[in-house]
Amino acid sequence: MQDDKIDGKITVFLADDNLIVREGVRALLALEPDIEIVGVAGDYDGLVSGAEATNPQVVVTDIRMPPTFQREGIDAAKEVRKRHPGTAIIVLSQYDDPEYVTSLLKEEDASGFGYLLKDRIADEDQLAQAVREVAAGGSKLDPKIVSALVNPVSRDGGLNKGDEDLLNLVAEGKTIKAIAAAQHSTPEAISVAVEALFLKLAQEASSGGEGGLRRLRMLHQAIVEREEQGESLSRLLPGGIAEKLRAAGGRIGETERLTVSVLMSDIRGYSTIAEHSDCGALAHQLNTHRAEMNRAILSAGGTVMQFVGDAVMAVFGAPLPYDDHCDKALAAALAMHRFQAAVNAGWEAQGLPAFGLGIGITTGDVAAALLGSEERLEYTDVGDTVNLSQRLQQWAEPGQTVISEATYQGLSQPIEAEALEPATVKGRETPVTAFKLSVEAWSATPA
Repeated sequence: MQDDKIDGKITVFLADDNLIVREGVRALLALEPDIEIVGVAGDYDGLVSGAEATNPQVVVTDIRMPPTFQREGIDAAKEVRKRHPGTAIIVLSQYDDPEYVTSLLKEEDASGFGYLLKDRIADEDQLAQAVREVAAGGSKLDPKIVSALVNPVSRDGGLNKGDEDLLNLVAEGKTIKAIAAAQHSTPEAISVAVEALFLKLAQEASSGGEGGLRRLRMLHQAIVEREEQGESLSRLLPGGIAEKLRAAGGRIGETERLTVSVLMSDIRGYSTIAEHSDCGALAHQLNTHRAEMNRAILSAGGTVMQFVGDAVMAVFGAPLPYDDHCDKALAAALAMHRFQAAVNAGWEAQGLPAFGLGIGITTGDVAAALLGSEERLEYTDVGDTVNLSQRLQQWAEPGQTVISEATYQGLSQPIEAEALEPATVKGRETPVTAFKLSVEAWSATPA
């Protein structure tokens, strides 16, 4: 044990997120002439750093503190004791569940350890006595905890292993059908079991059972974390991909081979427009353009992959594969032209320059992959199909769409299009055959 004291006093560091409780305990211990409070904290980090700075003989801590209000106090106390093995620990809690005691004792020597209930610490100077005992290397447990440890009881309504397994599946976000499949049961039977489980938890919690409260908190925390993860992924990744990753458990760097149609659009003469436009007005125009392009692509069942400057890249047939991706890609292209034409009409009335789109579409195999790191993710399609779509959009004049031969052949209905002379494009040795859509083709294109 440590033997350094302040003027012969036992040094104590106090941690509790509740200011009233913290100051109340501080005042209670301040009445004792042989005890000195050397610091206080309200969360995990404050406790660890504060104890490191003050090197107290005893740490008095609550169990649940920010950020998640699970068991930060116990975890912080363990960390302090790991750094300074002689530090004694007293846990103050409103919970008489012996699980908290055993979770600490199973990894720690019982010497220099105490567990007291908050509503009894003022009785007969119990806290001050506990501080003295643990500082001397002894232990101090509330009699109610000792009774629970020696004579454990099984509360009515407690969960059995089957209930626990079911609760874990629910917390993982599994659907009723998925749980039924995992447990070799029927959706109807699982639905009834889940309702009974929730009723059992509610009854146990309402009767003061800590187990029921803890499990409900666990379930709530799992749901919150899953929703937060989904929100973060949805902001980082194109529509539909975040949901697929959560459902399928895709990992960074994994790839899959898919046959898709890739669309690439670009604003013709954008550099000139930017040169002669107010930057604020141009940013507003670009934002409106992107919103309309996004709407056109999503309404056709596509996935917006990237906005890069004035360019838009979209894929059809990924991340979830489907067969009519050629039709959907062409429908999106025509909708993009149509939506932009409507926007241009409004801009003309405001004296703003119009955006003329050139669009290229190709069809073929790609390697679809989630690339990057946990901090920055990018879902992308890689391959010659992607590169060719960019080359073909360069052949399109404002208001035109150029499609590859593979896209043309993949359409479910023939369309009126102008066959272009085979020509080479940058990065390819073989001449490319492509088709340019005429205005008359718009009404004949499958929606």
